[in-house]
Amino acid sequence: MNLPAEAVKTLTVRAVLFDMDGTLVDSTAIVEQVWSEFAGRYGLDIEEILRTSHGVQAKDTVRRFAPAGADIDALAEELGQMERIRTDGIVALPGAAELLRSLPADAVAMVTSADRILAAVRMQAAGLEMPATTVTSEAVTRGKPDPEGYLAAAALLGAEPADVVVFEDAPAGIASARAAGMRTVVVGDAGGEAADGLWQIADYSAVTARASLDASGRRVIELRF
Repeated sequence: MNLPAEAVKTLTVRAVLFDMDGTLVDSTAIVEQVWSEFAGRYGLDIEEILRTSHGVQAKDTVRRFAPAGADIDALAEELGQMERIRTDGIVALPGAAELLRSLPADAVAMVTSADRILAAVRMQAAGLEMPATTVTSEAVTRGKPDPEGYLAAAALLGAEPADVVVFEDAPAGIASARAAGMRTVVVGDAGGEAADGLWQIADYSAVTARASLDASGRRVIELRF
């Protein structure tokens, strides 16, 4: 459900988790460019790749589409090298930097299907600080839509899934967050049917955060949309 401009909604949580590509960072042009070149090089179906790869670990996409008998690890590394050297046009989503700065550092994590090197490259290109707690592709055995990454991040922050909100943009990531039992806010319009019934925002321009203590003396974060 898209939030009307005049409505003010609030969520009270103990931790805030973010995806990266499409959620904190707009890297769409680079992603499509790299995958198009990669698909052309190996005769792969670029339209189907772009339709299904968003939010999924690159290695999982390579495994799905690579020719029979291909060296999946080598192809994934080749793709990774292509992605790491391209940063033109990467920007932060509006309001992302301000929201990140307003949140307690020990209550924030980023959970991305990118590896740590690529995550650092894209966050730096967008002018964003990497959260101290970041779960990248190397840290999980099962990528999105499996909930492993989000559950790991919540555990690292000492938060129960029910006390967490996830900001996500892609169907695989939305499915991952929901499978983890976490409230989910969809960023942008790429969520498709997975976003049905969820709060949706275009960006973070109207999102604010305030930390306080509840009746038991524990910190809570109120997010206003």
